[in-house]
Amino acid sequence: MSELARLNPWRAVLATWPMLAIAVTISLLGILTMHPFDGASSLAPRQLIWLTLGIIVYIGCALTDMRFIRRTPVIVTGYVVVIALLSVLLVVGHTTMGAKSWFNFGLVAFQPADLAKLVVITLLAKYFSRRHMEIGNISHIVISGIYTAAIVLLVLVQPDLGTAVILLAVWFGMVLVSGISKRHLAIVLTLGVISAGVLWTFGLHDYQRTRIMAFVNPAADIRGAGYNAYQATVAAGSGELWGKGIGYGTQSKLRFLPEYETDFIFAAFAEEWGFAGVVLLLTLYMLLLLNMFLISRRAATNFDALFIIGVALLFLAHLAIHAGINLGLLPVTGTTIPFMSSGGSHVIMEFAALGIVASLSQHARSVPRDSAAAEYEG
Repeated sequence: MSELARLNPWRAVLATWPMLAIAVTISLLGILTMHPFDGASSLAPRQLIWLTLGIIVYIGCALTDMRFIRRTPVIVTGYVVVIALLSVLLVVGHTTMGAKSWFNFGLVAFQPADLAKLVVITLLAKYFSRRHMEIGNISHIVISGIYTAAIVLLVLVQPDLGTAVILLAVWFGMVLVSGISKRHLAIVLTLGVISAGVLWTFGLHDYQRTRIMAFVNPAADIRGAGYNAYQATVAAGSGELWGKGIGYGTQSKLRFLPEYETDFIFAAFAEEWGFAGVVLLLTLYMLLLLNMFLISRRAATNFDALFIIGVALLFLAHLAIHAGINLGLLPVTGTTIPFMSSGGSHVIMEFAALGIVASLSQHARSVPRDSAAAEYEG
């Protein structure tokens, strides 16, 4: 760490303030969307508390020298802890909407899958940073896929198809940026198609297959499996150009659109803010991702660059899948959108990830790549 950074530990926060400002803005847009202005009960006050905690976590991570996450013992410990948590969850986890995805501690609930996302990114960043010269060997793609698959399978058993798909998307994206050959890419895609067939036959529950079939033709069962998808597209389309006004979305606030604070908040936002608001929201996300990709280009080590890109890919996968579901382009799987959906577990994880990016970006400017790798990548 440079002498200037030692004297001013807030430099990491100040240097990356655009990332924090964008994330907070997106969160506030979500809070406005989930808060009705007719005196009805609202999740907004609780979400303000989670936002405040998220900012504190971001600052804490940004002020901490997070280069220790490069160390193999730290990564292995994190991986083992996540595997253990996901395994225990299947026995004692709290069941919500048919899935055991949460540890419920009364006022607070924790979803281990959120921690698993960060651990998978860290593990893959470590694995590929050590083997970037050997990525042409398909065995490294297979081994990294096995590491990821162990967590994905535990998530699928809950069952949480949305999180499983996002984890696989992050793995695939990190494999691509690591430099996979076209021939190996074709093999991976073929294996993906085969795995999808096996998953459809043996891995999915009946209600999950029904949701996918409802996606193909939601109008065939509007009152049943296709109801959520249909109401989401109605809500998003009814916003037209300028929207119905903040707090006055009829589909969401009158509860025609279920889970509008979480799984369908994008559709609720589109209804109230219209096409103009959607463009604003997507612009904010693109600016956030652009900031992260620019930071990754200045990273001190390959690990730092891959970790930052992995976090960006995680946000992008969440955004693409959530928006696709809300617009009727993808099957309903129940996923959040970064910083915006109601909930504390995912918001804390997202701000923590940004804080780690801020910390790594700060040290990248003052530590030579070779010396950083030698000191911290043991």
